Amino acid sequence: MVVCSIAKGSFRRYLALNVYMLAASFVNIVRFKILLTYGFRSSEYGYFYYYSDLLLTIGLYCALIGLYTYVFEEMGAEKYVRLGAVLLLLGTAGFSFAIVQQYSSRILSHFVLEASQNLYFVGLVLTYVLWGAMLKLRETRTRLIQLVLALGLYFSVFAASYALRNLYASLDGVWPYLIPVSGCLLPLAWAYAFWRIPEDARLAPSRLAVVPR
Repeated sequence: MVVCSIAKGSFRRYLALNVYMLAASFVNIVRFKILLTYGFRSSEYGYFYYYSDLLLTIGLYCALIGLYTYVFEEMGAEKYVRLGAVLLLLGTAGFSFAIVQQYSSRILSHFVLEASQNLYFVGLVLTYVLWGAMLKLRETRTRLIQLVLALGLYFSVFAASYALRNLYASLDGVWPYLIPVSGCLLPLAWAYAFWRIPEDARLAPSRLAVVPR
């Protein structure tokens, strides 16, 4: 995805998305190294996985806010979007800390897990709020639409995977493969958006939503 972005001259414009993908690639390499060295059930792998997952979730949240700024840039509302994003992030962190205060030990570990889950849910909601705003504003930039829809699909598939995992715990042999495969959706969809869709491509507003007669 990053290579496609650089090739099309869009690296700086979509900097938050590219930085997130670079960070995710680096973290996955380190995770694999720790996995080979210590094993899947080791405390080293567990700690690194969940701590790095929180950092990546924050990175994806920043990428989502970047998409918000692109949608509202013509309205000059970028500063308000960033301010609201910071306040929401701090509010999510505070809410997560309030929940884990009941634990007398290992508060930090519980906070990392709780904050990651809550921020993931916030990102899911914000993605669909952004899509609703794009429909309302009649956004026509095809690449931007593709990026937002891909992120919404990514969040939805992961949320469905975790929900089904909780409902059907007996299928433990399936989930270790389903979730990593689902994780490939976002970089592939974003790579397609940069490689195949020009920056100046536009969609007709009538194709974004059905207008009541």
